[in-house]
Amino acid sequence: MNISWGILMIAIGAFLSICGFLKSEFIIYKILASRSKILWSDKVHVFYAVVGILVAIMGILYVFVLFKK
Repeated sequence: MNISWGILMIAIGAFLSICGFLKSEFIIYKILASRSKILWSDKVHVFYAVVGILVAIMGILYVFVLFKK
């Protein structure tokens, strides 16, 4: 089960970081960025790039079962 969640987290993290770095016009990213722009203003894309990297790192840790119950 950890492998499935880890792979999903890696995919979501990669999506967020790639969209953040490229300032993507993809509809899902535009919706997320517009909601976050209220708090983060001009740094919203940097925020999503950093958060995406952190989520992907957590997914890699989940895949390798570094978080045990």
